[in-house]
Amino acid sequence: MSFLNELAHQYIDGEWLTGNGEWDIIDFNPYNGEKLCSITVATAAEVDRAYRAAERAQREWEAVGPYARRGVLENAARLVGERAEEIAELIVDELGGTRPRAAYEVRAAREFLREAAGQATRPVAGLLPSVADGKENRVYRLPVGVVGVISAFNFPFLVTVKTVAPALALGNAVVVKPHQNAPVAGGGLVARIFEDAGLPAGLLNVVVTDSAEIGDSFIEHPVPKVISFTGSDRVGRHVAAVAAGLFKRTILELSGNSALVVLEDADLDHAVRAAVYSRFLFQGQVSMAANRILVDRSVEKEFTERFTAAVSALASGDPRDPDTRIGPVISALQAEALTALVDGAIEAGATALVRGRTRGNLVEPTVLAGLPEGSPLLEQEIFGPVALLLPFDGEDDAVRIVNDSPYGLSGAVHTADAERGVRFARRIAGGMFHVNGATVQDDPAVAFGGEKSSGTGRLNGEAAVEAFTTRKWISVQHGRTVFPF
Repeated sequence: MSFLNELAHQYIDGEWLTGNGEWDIIDFNPYNGEKLCSITVATAAEVDRAYRAAERAQREWEAVGPYARRGVLENAARLVGERAEEIAELIVDELGGTRPRAAYEVRAAREFLREAAGQATRPVAGLLPSVADGKENRVYRLPVGVVGVISAFNFPFLVTVKTVAPALALGNAVVVKPHQNAPVAGGGLVARIFEDAGLPAGLLNVVVTDSAEIGDSFIEHPVPKVISFTGSDRVGRHVAAVAAGLFKRTILELSGNSALVVLEDADLDHAVRAAVYSRFLFQGQVSMAANRILVDRSVEKEFTERFTAAVSALASGDPRDPDTRIGPVISALQAEALTALVDGAIEAGATALVRGRTRGNLVEPTVLAGLPEGSPLLEQEIFGPVALLLPFDGEDDAVRIVNDSPYGLSGAVHTADAERGVRFARRIAGGMFHVNGATVQDDPAVAFGGEKSSGTGRLNGEAAVEAFTTRKWISVQHGRTVFPF
């Protein structure tokens, strides 16, 4: 793919550059092992150059006004639509995502760009009353300045766009550090879209590098005021600790251990379809994926039969094949770890109702039941195509099981009574919960984020305004104040 190699560079201050580090990141196709490109890593000096360029460019960008910013975002959305096919091709090659999954990511990114375009011209100031006579309180929302974005590999184009787009729309500049497994989809591709959309040089920079080369300099650099990180809670804790010591704001979208709950009155066929999608979308490499599928004991047998039949029918293989539903996981290391996880669970007493094979990076779906209470597998995020089936006895028991997790990202409940589902959802300690839907959902206008070890802060819609602006109070005294001394 020729244009992939064109984008396999650092992008700093409007220039496509080769990094000055001493080693290369090799980008492989996870399905067939083909080398897609190599990128020489950026050094700490190049990270500094990117942040300094962003700092300079941001001052003018804030001053140009919201309509100019909106125009760039609208252009970017249009370009994503026009280039949807080639973007999807890149996602399939670089990530091993299936064609439908790639098409979903492109459509979603375009919608987030449209939402950001609208954010550019929404009100950015307000008037508040005062206890003092003749005093006017003005509260302005101002851009934070420069935002550092550390992106993930699983939906790299979407995750980067949904952070970069509102930050730019609100008058900020951005430096992106994409994941090593998705340096083009999460980095160079986004830079090219905005470059062609007319974004002035310096406002969006991409540094492809690793902490082995730059240490914590991406976070510690004095220029960025906000660090947005998407990834594991283990790394997120480190990001949070470093940023907090420097009084930087963080937006942390971290791991999950989501549950999909099937109550006794649920439409079982619909619940099965939702559960299969929620667990196995992109091979389960989604933080919102339904690790745990909880089923009321009264319908456990019937649901399990239908669910295991549906999972067994999922075709694994070449993600370019239109019939494929399960492509490769991102790396051999991940495939080996998942296989060991399943083997260990079975040795500890779990039953494999469906036992998939591992062939290279292809990890076929597995369904486990009968996990002993207290199993470590119930407490962790499983970033792969492994589903855990758990029975429960009534709603209170289901709530207890769902909440018995260090994570609180997403979830879903299926019931014939939507309001019963809402009551159930309100009892769950988490940031997002869906009635009669999938656990994997995102919406440009609705706050996205988790509780507990699933992160802090929110993105999307008005939450993005909170994330990427700061409030400034300016009071105006009309007339003369009488001072007490």
